[in-house]
Amino acid sequence: MMERSLYNGSISGLSLDGSLFFYENPLESRGGHHRWKWHRCPCCPPNIGRMVASIGSYFYGLADDALAVHLYGDSTARFEIAGRPVSLVQTSNYPWDGAVAIEIEAETPIAFTLHLRIPAWCRQAALRVNGKMVDLDAVTIDGYAAIRREWRRGDRVELDLEMSMARLFANPQVRQDIGRVALARGPLIYCVEETDNGAGLHRIALPREARLEAHPEPNLLGGIVTLSAIGSRAETENWGSDLYRSEPPATEETTLKAVPYFAWDNRDPGEMLVWLREG
Repeated sequence: MMERSLYNGSISGLSLDGSLFFYENPLESRGGHHRWKWHRCPCCPPNIGRMVASIGSYFYGLADDALAVHLYGDSTARFEIAGRPVSLVQTSNYPWDGAVAIEIEAETPIAFTLHLRIPAWCRQAALRVNGKMVDLDAVTIDGYAAIRREWRRGDRVELDLEMSMARLFANPQVRQDIGRVALARGPLIYCVEETDNGAGLHRIALPREARLEAHPEPNLLGGIVTLSAIGSRAETENWGSDLYRSEPPATEETTLKAVPYFAWDNRDPGEMLVWLREG
C-alpha cells in the first residue's frame, strides 16, 4: 500500500517540473482540472516536497541484526548493524524494469538477515545470491524474502520481478465503477488522456479479451512505459441531433494509449480517465 500510495497518490500531486501542485487526485477529468501555481496558502506543497526529500527513510528498515528493503530504486544507504558499518548499493530502473541488483559493502564479514519485499502485484519473481538461485517459496514470509548469512564485501543479490500488466476491478458496492476496469503495470496505475486518444474518452470501451502491450518511451514525459490495446469507440457522426434512438450507436475500432497516472496533465490540457468502460 505504501508503494501504491507513493507512486500514484503522492507524486501525482507534483508536475514533472515540480512547479505546479494538485490538492486532490481525481480519477476522471473533462479537461478543466489542472495543478495550481504557488498561492497564498501553500500548506500542502511543502508537505509533498518534504515527502520527496525524505523518501530514503521509507526505502529501508533496520533492526539489531536485520536489514529490510521495502522499496526499490537506485540508491546507496549506510547503516550500522551490531555497531559495525554496512553499506548497501541498489541499482535498478524500477518501476519501469523489475531487475534489481543489490551489492553489500562491509569492512569485515558480518552476519545479518536481509529482507527483500516481494510485491503483492508481482506474479513471478526470481532471486539469486552471488549467482546462485534461491528458493523463494522456502524463504518468503509475510511478503518478504529473508536471507540469513554472513555477508562479505562484494556479495551481490539479484531480484527479478516480473512487471506484469493487470486489469483492476472495483468492489461492486462502488456503483460508479460497475462495468469499468483500470489498468496497471507493476506498482503503477494508468490512465488515458485526450492528447493521446482524442476527445470523448467516455465513448471508449476496452474489451475483456483485448491484449495489453507495454512500450518503453524514453522521450515521453521524462521517460516512461506506456500501455496500448485495441478497443472500440462509439461513433457520433451519424447520430444527428436525436437524444434517444432504439438502436445502439455504431462503433469503430481504436487503439488505446495509456500513461502512468502520476504523469497526467503535463502536456496539452484535455480529458483524462482512469476507469474505462469494459465492452
